[in-house]
Amino acid sequence: MLCFMPGVAFVPALLVSWSSAAFIISYVIAVLAGHVEPLVPYISDTGTKPPESGIFGFMINISALLGVITMYIRYLIIEKQNESSHFVRSSCNMFSLCIGLMGCIGMGIVATFQELSVPSVHDIGALVAFGSGVVYITLQSIISYKSCPQWNTYFVCHIRMAISVISCIAFVPMIVFASRISMTKIDWTPGEK
Repeated sequence: MLCFMPGVAFVPALLVSWSSAAFIISYVIAVLAGHVEPLVPYISDTGTKPPESGIFGFMINISALLGVITMYIRYLIIEKQNESSHFVRSSCNMFSLCIGLMGCIGMGIVATFQELSVPSVHDIGALVAFGSGVVYITLQSIISYKSCPQWNTYFVCHIRMAISVISCIAFVPMIVFASRISMTKIDWTPGEK
């Protein structure tokens, strides 16, 4: 089976490396072009104006594709492990995959529709991406606990659950603060609200 072939582990590593590069490259270009302030801009702000918007969109869409591949490999691994252990219902694994794929579609929407060009679509994409991501990682944490100790160590499960809890905690203020602002432009002058 593909998911048990040697070398498939490079896909999640490539996903993390490519996504990090997408954020760093678009940030560096945006700062050097004077489009954003160097101190902690929103990720979307670094992909709003050309030329960084094209690079940001292209690279994040590739990240979304790598995310789909990574999640599908994880799905296949769980299905294969579940054949002998029956630790989780197959429908739960499929549901988790579908939620993860929704998050990847949200990433694609964020990458394609810039923050200031089509803000409502961009914001919906971000909500779908982050919300689905939180649900996906929580479901994967639960599946990991159910597969212990045969397929996972409790240490790995605890790490996954800690990431899930941090993601859930971070998601709440994101929703609260995002709903309180309406971005219409990035550049502000001292006299504006």
